[in-house]
Amino acid sequence: MNDEDLPLRPLLVVDGANVVGSVPDGWWRDRRGAAERLRDRLAAVGGPVDGPFPGPYEIVLVVEGRARGVASVTDVRVEEASGSGDDLIVELVRSANGRPCLVVTADRELRLRVQEEGARCTGPRSLPPKPDQGLQTTA
Repeated sequence: MNDEDLPLRPLLVVDGANVVGSVPDGWWRDRRGAAERLRDRLAAVGGPVDGPFPGPYEIVLVVEGRARGVASVTDVRVEEASGSGDDLIVELVRSANGRPCLVVTADRELRLRVQEEGARCTGPRSLPPKPDQGLQTTA
């Protein structure tokens, strides 16, 4: 079996600014660091547990503004928006050529735009925590 015989993985596009901004944890002090933590969380969890498409996903994290400069890692491709992150997300969905797409965002306007292009949407809370979160203890 060669790579062309493998089914295309669904595309998971994550609105980095929206997902990071959904938790008031001080992200505004270090936007790039917050985006890196989100990237690492995505790499660890691989996407929503109860998504509408079977995984594994091809994961794309879209960053903009002061979150630029975040490097891609093995399981997460990072795309930097030169302008509007929402516009880049719509373009990524549009260029998926009918492939299943899931966009993670709580932005109502963006949800409408990507749904018009055939994508499904889910909110930031659909992403599970990183496996080691919540397991820390204090002495």
